[in-house]
Amino acid sequence: MIKQISIFTANNKGAMKKITTLMKDNDINITALVTNDSAEFGIVRMIVEKPELAYKTLNDAGYMTRMSTVYGARISDQCGGLDALLRALLDCNINVDYVYISYDRLARSVIAVFDAEGGNELEDALEARGFEMMK
Repeated sequence: MIKQISIFTANNKGAMKKITTLMKDNDINITALVTNDSAEFGIVRMIVEKPELAYKTLNDAGYMTRMSTVYGARISDQCGGLDALLRALLDCNINVDYVYISYDRLARSVIAVFDAEGGNELEDALEARGFEMMK
């Protein structure tokens, strides 16, 4: 499992820039990011190289921030890669709360980041089906 930072923020001009500036100024590299918005507020979810520092930095700046664990699985960078992962999860009777995609530049591979219940059993089940899980 990997650590994810979730930030509740106003949905207004420059809101994302303030977050990315905080990360840049504290030498925190963002490796995956997705945003979900509504008319007034949004949730930014991101995987960073220094999650504890990111969490502290954002909290100190006044953001409502949460650090949680999520799953990361390498998937094929071809048509059907995500579908294969979702099929494996469905076959294991596991419900996925949300999923987003990132790219590991060093390994040149696609990573599916997702939230679901299952713990080590979920990771074991996916590894048994040939998926490499991120730690």
